Amino acid sequence: MPIAPSSALKPQLNAVLTHFNDLIVPLWQGPGWNTELALPYEALDANHQPLAPQRYRAMACARQLYLFASLIGEPGQAFAEVRAAALFRSLQQHFHDAEYGGWFYSIDPHGKPLDKRKDLYTHAFIIFACAHYWAKVREPLVESVLNAALEVVAKRFATNDGLYEAVLERDWSSLDSGPLQNPLMHLAEGFLATLAVRADAAVQQALLALATAMQQRFIDRQHGLMMEKPVGAVDNWFEPGHQFEWFFLLESSPVLRGTPLHASLSRAFAYAEQTGVDNTSGAVSGMLALNGVVRDGTQRIWAQAEYLRALTLRPGSEALLQRQLLALQQRFLHAKGWNECLDASGQVSRWDMPSTTPYHLATCYRGLLDYFG
Repeated sequence: MPIAPSSALKPQLNAVLTHFNDLIVPLWQGPGWNTELALPYEALDANHQPLAPQRYRAMACARQLYLFASLIGEPGQAFAEVRAAALFRSLQQHFHDAEYGGWFYSIDPHGKPLDKRKDLYTHAFIIFACAHYWAKVREPLVESVLNAALEVVAKRFATNDGLYEAVLERDWSSLDSGPLQNPLMHLAEGFLATLAVRADAAVQQALLALATAMQQRFIDRQHGLMMEKPVGAVDNWFEPGHQFEWFFLLESSPVLRGTPLHASLSRAFAYAEQTGVDNTSGAVSGMLALNGVVRDGTQRIWAQAEYLRALTLRPGSEALLQRQLLALQQRFLHAKGWNECLDASGQVSRWDMPSTTPYHLATCYRGLLDYFG
């Protein structure tokens, strides 16, 4: 559970919240918004110009739906409900597959279906976004879409062992993708968002079955690490950011707290900190081998945000919280937006600003605000 923070963190928190509300959110109201398609551009450059669109993804639309839904009812954010409603309509208009059900992965720059496959990652974010949006507006159509997404996941993606296929063909035929960690984590996040807004025995049962299956298939027994592919798969690795993200979901959930998976990720947190976080700068590395050797030292803003959020649920972490909040502010946030990636030496390696990143910042800041009570 969160511990009582001192007032030392409050000025830093106020600074990053002001940066978010006054700079980052307006980027996606103005230059980041394609008025014709009523969709966010995939990314902006360092000067706030949209990168030439190659595609628009349903997942990106859903993440932005969450972003604006989270602002509904907040002081000074009257625009949020209108933008969330537009994103919800676009999700259905552009990406819903009227013939086979479910949602396409992407459309082309002219609004025509591009990648027609059905992936779990996309559907997980549709569940997540619709649950949050319905919590704010309570419109029957929003709950109907939430229910449809839950049904598709249960009927089409689910396997008989509590896990789910990562990708299926448009007509739901198999691509032999098997399960992958990241979409399964976001499905758990979507299930938790659903349970936060309504009692749902089927969703709770699916969540617990998923947690049991993740413990059995994805957890390295030595360190409790959540691997990216099932244990035993060729060329496997772990990502510190995902250990922190899983820990937050498990620790914050009354349903999942106390499960074997929760115990595993509590152990993994310490190992991920030891091997994947620089003690001086607070930089979170991208990918590590099981033995702790860094395979990709890229520092991504989402991993920084997830580590910061997870620390709010680790007793005795106030000094680390202050260090990590300062690291996020000084190394990743700047006067024109944010740095998406730094290389292993701390130099900017990716200058564009994707429309999907504000989701990570919004959930991080929500965790910090909850920490402050």
